[in-house]
Amino acid sequence: MIELALNGVQKFYGATKILENITFDVQTGEKVGIIGRNGTGKTTILKIIAGIETQDKGAVILRRGSTLGYLDQIPEYEESYTVMDVLNTAFLKQQKIGDELKTLEKQMVNISGKELDITLKKYGELQLTFEHEGGYEIEEKLSKVCIGLNITEKFKNQPFSSLSGGEKTTVILGKILLQAPDVLLLDEPSNHLDMEAIEWLEDFLKDYKGVALIVSHDRYFLDRVVTKTVEVEDMECETYEGNYSYYVAEKDRRMMLQFEAYEDQQKKIKAIEKAIAQLRDWGSQRSDNPKFIKRAASMEKRLEKIQRIEKPVFEKPNMRINFITSGRSGNEVIKLKEVTKGFGNKLLMDKANMLVRYGERAAVIGNNGCGKSTLIKLLTKEYDVDGGNAEFGAGVKLGYLPQNITFENEELSVLECFRDNKVMPEGKAREFLAKFMFYGENVYKKVKNLSGGEKSRLKLGLILFEDINVLILDEPTNHLDIDSRETLEEALAAFEGTILFVSHDRYFINILCNRVVELRDKKLISYDGNYEYYKEKRTIEKELSAKAKVAKEALKKQEIKPKKTPDENKKREGEVKKLEDRISILENSVEEIDKLMVEHASDYGRLNELLSEKSRLQLELEEVMEKWVSLC
Repeated sequence: MIELALNGVQKFYGATKILENITFDVQTGEKVGIIGRNGTGKTTILKIIAGIETQDKGAVILRRGSTLGYLDQIPEYEESYTVMDVLNTAFLKQQKIGDELKTLEKQMVNISGKELDITLKKYGELQLTFEHEGGYEIEEKLSKVCIGLNITEKFKNQPFSSLSGGEKTTVILGKILLQAPDVLLLDEPSNHLDMEAIEWLEDFLKDYKGVALIVSHDRYFLDRVVTKTVEVEDMECETYEGNYSYYVAEKDRRMMLQFEAYEDQQKKIKAIEKAIAQLRDWGSQRSDNPKFIKRAASMEKRLEKIQRIEKPVFEKPNMRINFITSGRSGNEVIKLKEVTKGFGNKLLMDKANMLVRYGERAAVIGNNGCGKSTLIKLLTKEYDVDGGNAEFGAGVKLGYLPQNITFENEELSVLECFRDNKVMPEGKAREFLAKFMFYGENVYKKVKNLSGGEKSRLKLGLILFEDINVLILDEPTNHLDIDSRETLEEALAAFEGTILFVSHDRYFINILCNRVVELRDKKLISYDGNYEYYKEKRTIEKELSAKAKVAKEALKKQEIKPKKTPDENKKREGEVKKLEDRISILENSVEEIDKLMVEHASDYGRLNELLSEKSRLQLELEEVMEKWVSLC
């Protein structure tokens, strides 16, 4: 069943046409990803569907009775409203019915006879409505969403007005998910969420009964969630019946078919044009035969009626990034030893250690607020360590892209900003800026008027003009569309130096990094692989941790009760004791290996030996615990 359809939607802003012909439909249960370059009108499409904007032509058809949920502007609430108060606004309808039920309950105490029968009937109908609206599931829904979006008990009691923009967006997203509308409109929903919350949201949306339209540049998210992809390009759209990876392969296939059809048509057109030229030549110069002229005119009419196939554009205008790599640095590039850092009562790092060697691409990940950006600022000396050392090795020439990009003088134009403190002709500067998509009059645009993506491109241009051999990047894909992200990935893959970057973009991490460093429990924990490798290892660790927790709790309770003969019980207790002793030995051995890994952080050969031994011990520990649990 079609839940939503757009047919020939057209939109102007003033005299500028934004959308020409947007046509697609959404079937029951579908999760649709809307993709395209920045500025192509993706958000405008969502606003038209939500009724915030109106189309100038075409139709938007929504199934009768459907409800819409759209995360757009942050609503205003009373100063006294806490986060919990805002979340509870998702249940206003249920709360109203609940209040009516309570009122009826009070009334029924003092009435009887026919009046009581009428009231009881009304009460029963309201109860059914309350159940249908999910009134009895409010606590369960709240718990699920709050845990998933990491809305803690402490956070629930904070005044909504005191939150940051990102925090407010997360709360409003939670409220919309709790409302469970039939049509969910999400514009970059993974922004402001950490990886755990993003993965929870992915699972939530996959199981969501309604339909969802999602504007996103997060390719990993699109791959996991969407069942249909709509690409907006050149004011029109094309639909692909699959996720992002399917779209990439299918678009390539369609473009090759279009190119083959274009070439075939061009051959036919050239043959017809050649025939027309010959007929005109024969008719006018050689035989002076009017029949040839008529035949040529007839063929020209046929040629005019041919519906021309456009030649597909395989390469769209994009950044052209080339790094100027300076001479190599020393082998030990970034060194953190016993680093401690906190702000007030909040400790972010406690004797954390990390060594990044020459040529490595290390991704720093962790939950929001754990201290990832602080780690970067310790290295760039924006912050001082409270204890330990954070330093670069010998021969490091640093390029740094911060998360929040600012410039010393934002009143300057793009061209002036780029040439500032450089001796460079204007023509050469414009040639270089063109590589970062600053063409024509755009180079005279003031820096303060640039979008987030344009500022990122300008900053990248300034960094790449310098000789560097180490790159530190804090959320480098923020504000970049998918095409620009892919260009950046290609350039970074070709960079010969060392890269340390903070990112939530799991697709970017998978392609680029050969090591993941997680900031967890105030320590830096290293995994020698990409994001998929990290996920696999963390799953194993969590399973082992859960089993260890169960075993320890059972050990504390000592709930071993004799159920067999005294001899059998004695024998079993002896086996249990042996297993408990072995569990203690194995746990101590794993702890000792963890200590040795910190001590030998710079000796990769020894580290690999220790990792292998730790994996062997953990597997044995799991087997012993399973035997112990079965005996207990």
